[in-house]
Amino acid sequence: MLDKLAALFLPLAPNVVEPTLGLAIEIAREGREGRRIGTMFMVGDSDTVLLHSRPLILDPLAGHPAQARHVTDSNLRGTIKELAQLDGAFIISDSGIFVAACQYLEANAPDLHLPFGLGTRHMAAAAMSEVTSSIGLVVSETASVRIFRRGFLVAEVSCAPKPRLQRLVNYGVWTPAA
Repeated sequence: MLDKLAALFLPLAPNVVEPTLGLAIEIAREGREGRRIGTMFMVGDSDTVLLHSRPLILDPLAGHPAQARHVTDSNLRGTIKELAQLDGAFIISDSGIFVAACQYLEANAPDLHLPFGLGTRHMAAAAMSEVTSSIGLVVSETASVRIFRRGFLVAEVSCAPKPRLQRLVNYGVWTPAA
């Protein structure tokens, strides 16, 4: 499944894409402390994403060394899962460093068309992916992960009871380069 999704994340490196998707799927499947939670990751183009966002609280990741904030760091996974319970998005750089947490996304993309039933978290990820080169991963409380690129929902992974690709490049006109 990850190989089919990897093309959606080009030009991001596999050592950024695979652990980020894995973390999103874990959060969707496991939740936290017995309850489902939702969260959002914006991956890539982090400098531009930061220009279109602001912190909701003091950033709990600020001040920590970059190597301790890399998506492949196994010690960070539990921290991210805990922070996922808070409002706001995680912003991850092209190189896989968590640059910010608990961010309010302020991207304006008035012409978005998303499937009915998706909430504000999905709208925020879609809008940010339209106005930047970032890719949005939204973990839904319904145990699914949705991926947004260029303002379109391009993939959906159903995570319960085990992850399976439900839709790929089904909603938009964007298709990954060959």
